[in-house]
Amino acid sequence: MASKLRRWLREGLILLALLVVVTLLVDAWRAPQVPPSFDSTPLQTVDGETVTLAKLSDEKPVLLYFWASWCGVCRFTTPDVARLHQEGVNVMTIALRSGSEADVSRWLTRKNVTFPVINDASGEISRRWEISVTPTLVIVSKGEVVSTTSGWTSYWGMKLRLWWANTF
Repeated sequence: MASKLRRWLREGLILLALLVVVTLLVDAWRAPQVPPSFDSTPLQTVDGETVTLAKLSDEKPVLLYFWASWCGVCRFTTPDVARLHQEGVNVMTIALRSGSEADVSRWLTRKNVTFPVINDASGEISRRWEISVTPTLVIVSKGEVVSTTSGWTSYWGMKLRLWWANTF
């Protein structure tokens, strides 16, 4: 019985290691391309605030979250991003082709979600970053991209990536 349990544990660990490797490879393949001078490009939020990623990421890493109101997977990720924002994490989100600023604001109100949003109604910002999948999460620290991932990510996955960016 003990040998059978050890074998299952060993096989489970091998499967977990393979899953981690495949996930990292897919993230590297799908990684957005950082546009030139992205850190100093002024961006306008739905609330009218002008920000730059360099300024936002100067003191602590910023979680840049590309999402869309029509994205099915974003329904699971967006509440976790909002939770991180409520906890004081530095968050900036970009709504990809989700309508006008009024449409985005209504969607946020209806979903009871609060975080800063840059409306990318035409998809220009996302095109410059070569975002091909929503949701996509990019962590920027001191004006440098330190982590990217696309698709569903858990709350703890985001916290771990932010911790990593803060530590190293």
